[in-house]
Amino acid sequence: MPIFKLYRMLAFVCACMATAPQLHAQAPALKFELVHTLPLATDMHDLGLRGPAEVWCEMIDQAQESIDFEQFYAISQTGSTLDRVLEHLEQAAARGVRIRFLMEKKGLRFSDEATLERIRRIPNLQFRLLAYSDITGGIIHAKFFVVDRREAFSGSQNFDWRALEQIDETGLRIADPTMAAQLQAIFTLDWDNAGRIAAGQAALAPTALGRSAPPAADAPAVLVASPARFNPPGVADSEAALVDIFGHATRNIRIAVMEYSPLDQSHHYYGPLDQALRAAAGRGVKVELLVANWNLVPAKLPYLKSLAVLPNIQVRVLTLPQAPGGFIPFARVLHSKIMAVDDHIAWVGSSNWEGGYLDNSRNVEIILRDSHVADQVKALHQQLWHSQYTAPLDVTRDYPVPHPGTP
Repeated sequence: MPIFKLYRMLAFVCACMATAPQLHAQAPALKFELVHTLPLATDMHDLGLRGPAEVWCEMIDQAQESIDFEQFYAISQTGSTLDRVLEHLEQAAARGVRIRFLMEKKGLRFSDEATLERIRRIPNLQFRLLAYSDITGGIIHAKFFVVDRREAFSGSQNFDWRALEQIDETGLRIADPTMAAQLQAIFTLDWDNAGRIAAGQAALAPTALGRSAPPAADAPAVLVASPARFNPPGVADSEAALVDIFGHATRNIRIAVMEYSPLDQSHHYYGPLDQALRAAAGRGVKVELLVANWNLVPAKLPYLKSLAVLPNIQVRVLTLPQAPGGFIPFARVLHSKIMAVDDHIAWVGSSNWEGGYLDNSRNVEIILRDSHVADQVKALHQQLWHSQYTAPLDVTRDYPVPHPGTP
């Protein structure tokens, strides 16, 4: 058996079978469970964290009434862990669970038609597309689902077999009723606007929260989202919250994110995050910024280099090796969006840290002032930071342009 198929088989077995009894005994009591995709065929460790396919299957199996998905795109592969997740979803529908699946229209080009057709065929499932650009010019970049309006999952994992096996990803299982209700409200707003736009009507904006009202500095658990003007009442703005966290940091900021730059998709300047991060370093806060090698494009590289030469800021780049079975397009990359601040604040989100994401696109981020989760996020960051796949950004080097879709 080729080694790549063996890795796939092992991932399939591990992802959707029961783990050690003590882990399952603890999981229901956790309000927030950090969930991590450890890319196959690396020398890194799971650090005691469960993988997303196992958690997703478990949540789907426990659903009694409804499951609502909001996703960027959908692509599976026969025999993959996401294939197994789809089987559990079909079983849930067969026992009467109502399912709604909302997807970004631009995500069609990243999706597989066979996967979409399989989703559409699931009994008791409604499927809608929403071109978020018709509302704000952005996209649905959030990746979350809500079960029975009481529990949810949100993070960096797309509805993509590679996100469950071949990419570094981080998410949260959320058993907090208030936060689950907030995610449900976001889904309902976007689902309804998809229906309105399909009917030729204008989208509804429920509120404009303003960027000057970030969450309370001492709130233990906060869900924030973007874009602010299309957040339901009670859901604060991601961009304002992130700038506020930078502004209150006193010792250290550890970041792992796929892409970071003060530019938007059209290469226009986008400064709020970059200015706040530089200001934190100027106050003496130690910053460790880890980005994916996909970030090293000519337009963005000078900004990363300008950070790397500043006092108190280190920038490192993660380049994962190809899978043993050969090149997999749009995989083998750091895609997590995580941060640990002052060893007691954790940030787990879906947004890249550049223009177009926290201002115009639908994204969801969770802030936990919880030293246990912050320690877990810090451990993930430090494992990547010190791994053999990571190197300091060389400010004297001209890096080759990455092409994630081609070998």
